[in-house]
Amino acid sequence: MCGGVVVGRNALPVVVIGAGPQGLAAAAHLAERASPVVVLEAGDGPAAAVADWGHVRLFSGWPELIDAAGARVLAPTGWTAPTTGYPTGAQWISGYLAPLAAALGERIRYGARVVGVSRLGRDRLVDAGRGEQPFTVHVQPAEGEEYRLQARAVIDASGTWSTPNPAGADGLPALGERAAADLLSYRIPDFRDRGGFEGKHTVVVGSGHSAITAVLALARMARRDPSTTVTWALRRATAGNAFGGGGADELPARGALGVTAREFVDAGLVSLVTGFRVERVVREHDRPVLIAEDGRMLTADRVVVLTGFRPDLSFLSELRLELDPTLQAPVRIAAEVDPNVHSCGSVAATGAADLAQPEPGFYLVGAKSYGRAPTFLALTGYEQVRSVVAELAGDHEAARRRELVLPDTGVCGGAGAFDAAGGSCCALPSQVLQIGRAAASV
Repeated sequence: MCGGVVVGRNALPVVVIGAGPQGLAAAAHLAERASPVVVLEAGDGPAAAVADWGHVRLFSGWPELIDAAGARVLAPTGWTAPTTGYPTGAQWISGYLAPLAAALGERIRYGARVVGVSRLGRDRLVDAGRGEQPFTVHVQPAEGEEYRLQARAVIDASGTWSTPNPAGADGLPALGERAAADLLSYRIPDFRDRGGFEGKHTVVVGSGHSAITAVLALARMARRDPSTTVTWALRRATAGNAFGGGGADELPARGALGVTAREFVDAGLVSLVTGFRVERVVREHDRPVLIAEDGRMLTADRVVVLTGFRPDLSFLSELRLELDPTLQAPVRIAAEVDPNVHSCGSVAATGAADLAQPEPGFYLVGAKSYGRAPTFLALTGYEQVRSVVAELAGDHEAARRRELVLPDTGVCGGAGAFDAAGGSCCALPSQVLQIGRAAASV
């Protein structure tokens, strides 16, 4: 619907927000079930967020990065699924995501940023007939005037890439962080351009696999050029969790990251600073200075902040959502993905029943469904959209069925004690963080 014309609800499309891996998979499942679908992507091409970290290699292999419905949609085009290796983000796009988007064709609208979702003629306060009204999705195109679509259901697969966490240790930007934003990076830099890092001091803030990936690249530069120095700043009092599960991780490429990081720290190529909780960022002669809550200072040429991501819920303010107060994830899955308590085993697969909201027909899927939790895998998202689309199609048995067995970390996934000087809850502690939120070491 455009221009104010009301269409019968059953004839309306399902609107998918985001043309990333999970959004494209949702569209593929809907296409297989002959359901009208419109995918709205703010970027100018498929998987725009993945393209931002296209230079980074994933730690999931090809078989774990391809959705079954996506492969079936591509089969008639002569596409062949890659079967071995660990692609970069750019290779994931060129080898699978871009061909799938091309096969889905005009179902996808690029340069279409969603700025609001609500119910037709109903704001958040109105109960009467609410569930019977179609959704209205307000879209700001890259060119032209804002418009709105009516939808029988909405699947929000927009991810969290656009809202990285700040350097500030209390979840808010540190004092002065906004003013010094031009001196800080919140993404893994493309270290193939060495000019900005060689011969300089870089501070990496963060404890997950994103941070490890950056630390490893910088440490290799430091090994070649001793004038390049690297400081790795952790908020926690101990470094135990930061090195991951090593050989016990059933995603070997992910485990290898932590093993190598420990070797570089032990070799003196990386200076590890623990218990460093950023309170203030100041600019001194166009160099950033990080000041911790305890008064310690780190002066750098470059600061790379890799402290995770959070969901953008601003354009969902008129919907009735039931979210966990800690994670900002759907309440039914929060206990399964909470890094404060989830340990010693894989995160469970989640489906439509777990993701359902008080607004019937609205679902958060993919990385956004995990809120601030960092344990998301691409396979998990593919199972989510399979179940959600089955539910929307009235195939309740398929929606209830679980078709995914996740790789076990083999170690604790819990965060461990925040201030304790000892180790975490298991003999081999691990904080399972997916960088780029798609099973990638991004």
